Amino acid sequence: MEKMDLIKRNVQEIVTEEELTKLLETKEHPSAYTGYEPSGKIHMGHVLTVNKLLDLQKAGFEITVLLADVHAYLNQKGTMEEVRKTADYNKECFLALGLDPEKTNFVYGSDFQLSPEYMLNVLKLTQATSLNRAKRSMDEVGRKMEDPKVSQMVYPIMQAVDIALLGVDVAVGGIDQRKIHMLAREGLPGLGFKAPLCIHTPILLGLDGTKMSSSNENYISVDDDEAALKKKFKKAFCPAEDIENNPVLELFKYHITPRYDEMVFERPEKFGGDLVCKSYAELEKVFADGSLHPMDLKNGAAKYLNEILEPVRAVLG
Repeated sequence: MEKMDLIKRNVQEIVTEEELTKLLETKEHPSAYTGYEPSGKIHMGHVLTVNKLLDLQKAGFEITVLLADVHAYLNQKGTMEEVRKTADYNKECFLALGLDPEKTNFVYGSDFQLSPEYMLNVLKLTQATSLNRAKRSMDEVGRKMEDPKVSQMVYPIMQAVDIALLGVDVAVGGIDQRKIHMLAREGLPGLGFKAPLCIHTPILLGLDGTKMSSSNENYISVDDDEAALKKKFKKAFCPAEDIENNPVLELFKYHITPRYDEMVFERPEKFGGDLVCKSYAELEKVFADGSLHPMDLKNGAAKYLNEILEPVRAVLG
């Protein structure tokens, strides 16, 4: 796959493609980062951005993963000790999912976010950012935003300064991070830093057809065992012949087909025997025309995700 195709695979938005083209022309090994707020189990929604980091790593990017323990604390996700423990767990998960330990720079937020230089830049950016802008930036990612804390208004300012002081070219995140990334693009040049490029991935549907979230318990965790996967898929929302807003098909699109050249759906002869798909487009077609039953799709998803997650479970014990 060509470098640009690899970078753009399963991406919802690039801000901007013109800047990305110029970056690739002028820099042999650009840098990209994603920040993860340590808060509960790693689920397939998180893995979507990990997949993009893997694509970028293959395309020659230097990767930094920010384990944002201070952000999690400010967003009311636990004590500093609790979120640091979760951050360590997150790191093990990301490595088990395939990030190269020799080529991935893991940084804890608390390692640099309490320095005088960092805090001075945060304070400078607060002067250029309205309270309404800060709140809007947090609406999709904050907890209890109907009555936000002052700490949560500082959160997006810190995220912008993270990008600046980590010195990365590209910020990667879910599309729910867009408002924060736009704040960074607009605010950082005023502090003497470059505006980052931004790569946004879609928000994955949960197994009930709503946004995948730890709080909704509609997710697949990276440490779910085979029995748990089968149980979850048995109850998953998957309307026959419907390819729109179908969480099981999304798992194939974003997690399974990028890793497999072909997918085999095992069926008894009386139901047509095994069915083989060599691309996601082919899978969509046979599901939409009724050739593949929802239960067979679910069973196939459980089988392949179990294979994908087995190395993670082995590391986590």
